[in-house]
Amino acid sequence: MSLWQQLEYAAAGTQRPLLEVLDALPWNDAGLIAAIAQQHDSGAVLMLAWMNRAALEETLTSGWACYWSRSRQQLWRKGATSGHRQRLISAHLDCDGDALLLRVAQHGGACHTGRASCFYHTLDQHGLTVNCAAPSHEGSANG
Repeated sequence: MSLWQQLEYAAAGTQRPLLEVLDALPWNDAGLIAAIAQQHDSGAVLMLAWMNRAALEETLTSGWACYWSRSRQQLWRKGATSGHRQRLISAHLDCDGDALLLRVAQHGGACHTGRASCFYHTLDQHGLTVNCAAPSHEGSANG
């Protein structure tokens, strides 16, 4: 029985060691897991990124969001360039351990465009609508 199956009916307050959890995560073929960043006080979804084990460990240890950049193939310390950092408030796993939810305090825009959220497009049966204008180029230095 997998860790996730064991935890389905576990009592509130049940704990497992971090190493056991990290070993049980269903990392994809590239060694990554999806991570959703959410503003802790408003509930706004800020972005979707990817984490490898090192990024997740650094995030949990440092208290600041660190992701894996698939394009650069390296750790991406959110805000290292732009100053738009994400302070970790809490980290959560979904029921089968294949997605992370990071509740964060966002400092500056979360999106590389400088917008508050990466989810600024609305999609419906008619097409796509851009919901907010891009900020000036001064605040948009690749997250």
